[in-house]
Amino acid sequence: MALISMTGFGRGEASSSGVKVEVEISSVNRKQFDARISLPRGLSVLESRIYELIHKSVRRGYVQGLVKVSSAGNGKRSVKVDMAAAEAYVGALRGAAKKLKVTDDVTVRSLMSLPDVVRVESAADDTSRAWPLVKRSVTQALRELRQMEKTEGVALEKDILTRLKRLEQRLRQIERAAPKVVPRYRDLLRKRLAEAGVKAEEDRQGLWKEVVVFADRCDIAEEITRLKSHFAQTRDMIDGKGPSGRALDFLCQEMFREINTIGSKANDATIASYVVHFKTGLEAVREQVQNVE
Repeated sequence: MALISMTGFGRGEASSSGVKVEVEISSVNRKQFDARISLPRGLSVLESRIYELIHKSVRRGYVQGLVKVSSAGNGKRSVKVDMAAAEAYVGALRGAAKKLKVTDDVTVRSLMSLPDVVRVESAADDTSRAWPLVKRSVTQALRELRQMEKTEGVALEKDILTRLKRLEQRLRQIERAAPKVVPRYRDLLRKRLAEAGVKAEEDRQGLWKEVVVFADRCDIAEEITRLKSHFAQTRDMIDGKGPSGRALDFLCQEMFREINTIGSKANDATIASYVVHFKTGLEAVREQVQNVE
């Protein structure tokens, strides 16, 4: 299964019986799943249903959804008066007028201008009629979104695998250089002893003790083995099923830890140079991995 990107865009549209729905969905990378959906005020009750639809398709990332609902053609509109709100306003206003001893001049016109008393509705505000169209539009937009994410995922996979091969080449360079570190250190000790006027044969025991301690301290065989294992696991994750972004990110962190240990233990300029190039390449891999679902 190819990797899936967390970046994509999709659009859906549906209309029926004078109601038209347009949906746009976009996504970007994020560690967890999160979604923000913009809906007409009258259809805000549909937000949780849309959220569930999106989450069934998208496992990780930040998703933004925009839902537009309109009346196609000359859609009928109706005016509704919230009698409970109107009665509450009248009672409160008349009570305030009596208490403040001012003229009670509440009129229908003044009452109708108060918030939430009068509501103009159209077929687009009817949730029972709008939901099937919203669902179809969201589903269509998600199909387009996922297709774009898969297309980009193929490019991501190709890039990551290419960079992974380069990292493996760097690791082979490190592995080839590792056996030369101890002999180089031994020769350096001999040179320093000679410069100090001490023959290596005269302090043979001390020389070899120092070499043995150094060899143990700079042994990077375990770290190399673990890095090879991480490379293999990374390929398994890429070839596996289901979202793998978080697991791949974790493996990148582990590879950083191992290569840092190699850099600190090896105590060798050549290996240090390889480590710097390895870390630069690994950082590029991790940047790509962080956009994988």
